[in-house]
Amino acid sequence: MPARLPLMYTEIAAWFTSLTAPEDYAEEADIYHAAIQQHAHGPTVTLLELGAGAGNNASHLKRHYTMTLVDLSPQMSAESRNQNPECEHLIGDMRTIRLGRAFDIVFIHDAVMYMTSSGDLERALTTAAVHCRPDGLVLVVPDFTKESFAPSTGHGGHDHPRPMRYLEWTWEPEPGADTFVTDYVYLLRMPDGTARTVYDRHICGVFDIPTWLAAFDAAGLRDARFEIVTLDSDGTPLSLFLARR
Repeated sequence: MPARLPLMYTEIAAWFTSLTAPEDYAEEADIYHAAIQQHAHGPTVTLLELGAGAGNNASHLKRHYTMTLVDLSPQMSAESRNQNPECEHLIGDMRTIRLGRAFDIVFIHDAVMYMTSSGDLERALTTAAVHCRPDGLVLVVPDFTKESFAPSTGHGGHDHPRPMRYLEWTWEPEPGADTFVTDYVYLLRMPDGTARTVYDRHICGVFDIPTWLAAFDAAGLRDARFEIVTLDSDGTPLSLFLARR
């Protein structure tokens, strides 16, 4: 994790659900629920999400599970509390937090991309293992692996709850390295009708599938497998890693 969190998760966290709206996560959340039900052994009642952010996934998954949501950013956790008041919220680093209890499922979404070394990845997966009941399921969904990574640009934004638009540019400072950069420019419409422009840099990690599988093994997780599931709505591929405690 960076010494300073990106502005997306601190100074402008109140705009996060305008950058990426909860309803945009519905199809993904259905896929994650289906994967859990397909691969889980035993009960699937309690779910710990590490790096839960503003709770967009939780806004859909909470229909199926009793959820505990952990995030490093107090500002993002506050946003999640607003839309998921029935869920337990805790502040902590996915590499180090220890809650002293186990869950049926541990889920990490794209926050795992902020693990910028294989050591950090292993520590995050160890946290998942420590909090997973025996024979429970760990589901991790990175944006992509090194095999599927490609530089890209994008744009978007919403008018609710606060009007904003953004541009993003994902690129490799060094081809083949274990890190990449996503630069964002946000255009925020203020209450008086003026616009504020904010620049934000995110440095993330990207690892090949053998490195991922080795990290699961080192964390004490077994039967690790990798799957690609495609969204019906737009053909976006989702990278799913599943393993058992």
